[in-house]
Amino acid sequence: MTTLTLIFIVLYRIAKDIKKDELLESEINETYLINKFAPEEEKLKLRPTENNNQALKYLLRGDENEEFTESSRLIENFNYLKSQISKENFEIVREGISKLIFVEVSLERQKDSPQRIFESLNSTGRNLSEADLIRNYILMGLNKRDQEKIYHNYWEVIEKFAKNEKANESKVSDYVRDYLTLENKKIPTKDKVYNEFKIKYPTSTVEKWEESLVNIKKLVKHYNKLINPKNEADSEIKTELSYINRLEINVAFPFLMKVYDDYDLEIIDKSTFLEVLRLIQSFVWRRFIVGLPTSILKNTIFMTLYDKIDPGDYLLSIQKTLIMKSGQQRFPKDKEVVDFLKSKDVYTIKSKNRSYLFEKLENHNNNEPVVIDGNDKKITIEHIFPQTPDESWSNDLDSGEFESLKEDYLHTIANLTLSGNNGSLGNKSFPEKKSMNKDGGEQGYIYSRLWLNQYLRKIEKWDSETLKERYGILSKRFLEIWSYPEIDANTNIFDADDPTDKKLEYAIFLDQRTELREVTKLYEHVFKKLFESNPRTFFSSYLRKSVKLTGNPRELGHPLPVNDTYFIESQLSNVDKFERIKLALTIFDLEDKLFIKYADN
Repeated sequence: MTTLTLIFIVLYRIAKDIKKDELLESEINETYLINKFAPEEEKLKLRPTENNNQALKYLLRGDENEEFTESSRLIENFNYLKSQISKENFEIVREGISKLIFVEVSLERQKDSPQRIFESLNSTGRNLSEADLIRNYILMGLNKRDQEKIYHNYWEVIEKFAKNEKANESKVSDYVRDYLTLENKKIPTKDKVYNEFKIKYPTSTVEKWEESLVNIKKLVKHYNKLINPKNEADSEIKTELSYINRLEINVAFPFLMKVYDDYDLEIIDKSTFLEVLRLIQSFVWRRFIVGLPTSILKNTIFMTLYDKIDPGDYLLSIQKTLIMKSGQQRFPKDKEVVDFLKSKDVYTIKSKNRSYLFEKLENHNNNEPVVIDGNDKKITIEHIFPQTPDESWSNDLDSGEFESLKEDYLHTIANLTLSGNNGSLGNKSFPEKKSMNKDGGEQGYIYSRLWLNQYLRKIEKWDSETLKERYGILSKRFLEIWSYPEIDANTNIFDADDPTDKKLEYAIFLDQRTELREVTKLYEHVFKKLFESNPRTFFSSYLRKSVKLTGNPRELGHPLPVNDTYFIESQLSNVDKFERIKLALTIFDLEDKLFIKYADN
């Protein structure tokens, strides 16, 4: 119907231009475009969404001196049709339209379901979006007055804010998916959002819809800024949002929408909000560096993170929750990150991620930030040891070192820097790259004001030794930017340090804190709890043999009772006790349920 309406507008304009048949003008306008006897707000025969409605009225006015400043596909599509239809093929198009056949489908209110028919529309063409189905589901059962009320007060607002403004792309389906994730603690698949919405919100009265939609509407303005950071007025928050947007941390949106709302309601201040945004970046970016799977973030971590917040210790509670994660869910510590980063290929990753890394490294504590993701592309990534080195490099380095730089470190962080003269420096030797001043252009590292080139200005050669020294400088800065929370917190037993000769302060097992000092007491406490919860698992797994479970204590060197009948061996080192505890937790699928705190002395 929209396409036909646009075609008729083109035909109407051509008919006016020809000025031969005023009757034809009136026929097209008053038969297919407007109902001249209807109230002004109902004159248009086609009723699109609000923005497209304004575009349609603009096209009908046909005022060449007026410019339509909003973004609408109707304008784009009209211009296309206008380029295809002319005075020469005017009659051919009219004749083609006259061959269209209208099919009327009548429904009986008590027998037929309009929504089911709507759901099946276009089954052979482009599928209706989840948002289309949800909108119709909400409005279908309401009378016209209530439809107008719900649409203008709620749904139109959601459509306006849930949009990628740069791409002019609706994100309503994605937003509703994130909202349902927040509400249900379960992520709907992209093609099942409508089904989940129907389950969550059964068809109801206008009052019920208002009650439900007011909450959905509430968070969409925060979602808008997460996908369009430019709309945030505060420059510091905008910067952090742009980084999160660049890293595509969409899985964190349900969590971040709620934190954003807390900031908006002044439950937290600006500094806390900024720290949360930086914490999320550190968590996600460290995981990326060490190669941990992103699917874990989506399925388990961010979905429930907001529920873990303690309003009295807002930031601290989030930090503790994240660092208590273990295994594939863990927040990588400094040593692990430094070890992986040393050999990590950070050049062939996504360009957005690469520019994020080097912008943050360069601009840390810098009041004059450098942008390397801009349209001008003046600042680019430069290989110190080139990708295609000239022969001077093989002359300056022995063969083993040359191969090591080429094969092991070429695309690593230590061999990469920023330059505004990448094309000039090319594959030249290091001394040339350092001091180049061709035609007074000051292309060399010694002329660079960039922090990333400070070390390069001081050295005379580039080899394995200087590369490793520069890596030490960069890795230290990396850990400052993407920091690990410095808090006194519990440690998951899977991440705990060697327990040899150590005392405990307490343990938290199955969310219950127990004061204990000895590792043996921890060993006893855990196995008693596990045996009490499910003794069958001990007998149906390798665990029985590992802990030497028996009903005869005389078979053991130092028997430890797990109940009135059964015993396990306790004559073990602290390290071995930890290993058996970890084995048991793995078998019971409780890897993230035991945390310990070592005593200070």
